Amino acid sequence: MQEYIQKRVLEICHYILETKATVRKCAEVFQVSKSTVHKDMTERLPSLDKELSKQIKIVLNLNKSERHIRGGEATRRKYKENV
Repeated sequence: MQEYIQKRVLEICHYILETKATVRKCAEVFQVSKSTVHKDMTERLPSLDKELSKQIKIVLNLNKSERHIRGGEATRRKYKENV
């Protein structure tokens, strides 16, 4: 793995652990695609640091379990503003 990719993976990892950010938010902040963030966290990170990978998996699973709530809130705000 190239050095700049390793650096990006670890930066995104630390950002997620500090902020509990979603994959979409990380992609926006680091100006990469959601697919890149997801691949970095699920495939590349385990080869760099197993312990960080376990911590990231917990945050990603939490975000995944809450996504339907976030979507509902976004829809509610959208229609509340249009009324």
